[in-house]
This record gives sequence, C-alpha cells and structure tokens, in this order.
Amino acid sequence: MTDRIIQLLKNSGADAWEVKDKSVKAWEFYFIRHQLDQNRVRDVEHIEVTVYRKLEDGKFLGSATQEIAPTASDEEAQKIIADLYNRAAYVKNPYFELNKKPVKGGGESFDPAKMARDFIEVMQQIPETSGEDINSYEIFAESCTRRYVNSEGIDVTVSYPSSTVEVVVNARNDDHEIELYRMYTSGTCDKENLVKEISKTLNFGKDRLVAVPTPALDKADVLFTTSDAVELFKWFAMKMHAAFKYRGLSDWEKGKAICENVEGDTFTVKAVKELPNSSYNAPVDSQGAEIRDMYILKDNVPENFWGDVQFSYYLGVQDSFIASNFAAEGGELSESELRCGNYLEPVEFSDFSVDPITGDIAGEIRLAYWHEGDKVTPVTGGSVSGTLSDLIKNVRLSKELSQYDTSLIPSAIKIADVTVTGA
Repeated sequence: MTDRIIQLLKNSGADAWEVKDKSVKAWEFYFIRHQLDQNRVRDVEHIEVTVYRKLEDGKFLGSATQEIAPTASDEEAQKIIADLYNRAAYVKNPYFELNKKPVKGGGESFDPAKMARDFIEVMQQIPETSGEDINSYEIFAESCTRRYVNSEGIDVTVSYPSSTVEVVVNARNDDHEIELYRMYTSGTCDKENLVKEISKTLNFGKDRLVAVPTPALDKADVLFTTSDAVELFKWFAMKMHAAFKYRGLSDWEKGKAICENVEGDTFTVKAVKELPNSSYNAPVDSQGAEIRDMYILKDNVPENFWGDVQFSYYLGVQDSFIASNFAAEGGELSESELRCGNYLEPVEFSDFSVDPITGDIAGEIRLAYWHEGDKVTPVTGGSVSGTLSDLIKNVRLSKELSQYDTSLIPSAIKIADVTVTGA
C-alpha cells in the first residue's frame, strides 16, 4: 500500500510530501499475581501521510497530515491526499525544506514471542515474601519496522525491538497495605536489571509502611538516585532543542556558559546514536535524518542545537536530527563519597516534574530516606522544590552511571539548597 500511496503523491501536484509507515509485531501478556489472565498477539501497520503546499509565492509552507489505512483502495487514498492538499492552504508556516541527504537504514528484527518469554521467566525470579509481593504485571514485547519516504528522494527503513513491563507491587503489615506502580521500558529483556529494580521497589514498599513524617528541613542537600533524575537531564536537552530556541523558550546560546561561579560539577550531555538495549536504537530519526553522536552541552557550555527539520532550518542548523538517546558524563566523586553528611534521598514521588521552560522542579514525597550520618530514617509526606537554573551551581555527580532506557545519567546526583517542606 505504501508504494501505491507514494505514486499517488507523485501525481498529486503537492509541492512536497512525506510518508511514515510503521509496522509492529507484538506479543502481550497480562498476569494477576503469577497467573495468566489473558494474552494477545498484535500485527498492526500505521501509514501517516503529510502533504506540503507552497503559499504566497513560496514565502510560507502549509501542511496537513492524516493516516491512510493499509486496506484503503486507491480511490480512497487519492481522495484523502486531495483533501490534505486543500487543508494545507489553511496552515502558514515560514518556508522550510525537508531532509534531502540520502541515508542508510538498518537494524535487526526480533522475535517478540521470545522477548515476551524472557520477561515471563524473569518475573518468576523476583524474590517475594509474605509481606511484599507482586500484585500484577503486564508485558508488551514489540518488533518495530519503520519506513520513511519523502519527495526529496529519501527512502529508508529501520528495525528495532521495544518492550515495556508494567508492574504493581504490594507491601503489607498488620495495620495496612500499600501498592507501588512501576513501568520499565527497554529494547529486549534486561534480566539482571529488572530483577534488581523490582526487588528495590519491594523493599521501598516495606519501608513505606514504617515511614514517619518528613521533617521541615527548609533547605537541604537532596540525593537523586532513581529514574526521576532523568527529568533533571531532560531539562538540559530541551533547552537546546531547536523549537525551544526559535520560539524564544530558551535563552541559551552556543559557546556561552549556562551559569557562572560554579561550586560543584559541570554538566556534559551528548546525543548518542545507540545505547545498550535502548528501546529506540535506530540509525535515522523519524524524518529521515541521520542520527550521530553529538555534544549538546559540554562542561556547562552549549555546543549544538538538535531537533526536527523545520525548526533546525529556521535556525540555520545543518545536518540536525531528532535525538533519541542521551548520555551524560559523571563527576569526580563516587556515589559512596557523595553519601556523606546530612541529606534527603527521595525514592518515591506521587509525581516528580521539571518544567522544561523555567526549570522549576517539584515533587510530592511518598517515600524518602533522611540520612543523618550513620542514621537512616524512612520518611513520607512533604515535598521538594527549587529552580534548576539556580541549583546547578552546586551539584555533585557520581562517577558511576545508570541507564534508564534511552538515558544514561550519573547514578547519584546531589543537589545543595533544595527546598524541603515537612509533612
């Protein structure tokens, strides 16, 4: 069907066009405790078509996008394309050009049945007790194939695995019971890491049952050691996104340090083509641009903007791409060296967020550990808050790194002077 759509687009009179065809073969399993409740196999294909139209003598470029069903007839597809061409007249973006540089595809197809079996087997290995156990879990194992074709001559196909496990764990004592939810995303099954992470979650549930109210600390050192820390590094990446820069949402400039008078470690963040077992290892992005290793920020100095072809064109950025994997560098101290003095280590939030524009951080604490020398107390309630643009002057990053799917970051990030409200 995609080839027929391409031929129809060539004959449509559109000034430019692109087709994104994504096929997914997947196996899904739903367990209650460790008893299979249901399972299914998916084999789906989505074909998305975008038609571009020059307006006002090429000053503007209009566009319209819609899916065309793989089962559509030529007449149905032709009617949709004609409608897209008409609708494109109502959108007026400054003119830009699609990617033109030919690229090579690649990747490897995986057997989703085998991937799912690996997950099922590893879930049986989780060490449970009468007080902490697995309530339910869902497994989604996918083999993805994506083809991108545009009017500028790019026709590239990539394949990659992607999987997700959603887990609900319970912890209970004589007084009450709680549950914690986790979602783990990766390429294929990382058995060792999955056992480690779910085991930690079960332990968090046990500690949550005996947690006392978080003290009102005012300003304190806060140590981030879980996947929530990824949100901190996303802020650095988004400040260098071409769309953010063009729209005036970022005031960062290439070659100009993001802060002065730094007392702690500096930040270095790269876009990388591949990370081990990432759920999105592909040689090209969703717009046919080649993905490569590239510094976004080096020692607190912005080096390269990244992003989609439209806004990169507006900024005059050559050979840009939509980054899929990010890697940050560690600091000078080990995690054990960072674990000194008095500090709060939050491991469970009801929600943790970092505003991508302002850098404001906010998180309501469900479970944290208050460290006072050798004494460690589980606490709950209260919140952490602050603004990254102020806080990054005094941050310590561990030498050790941890990977959370598409992000590789220091395993421990210690930030001074975070506002901590008590329960």
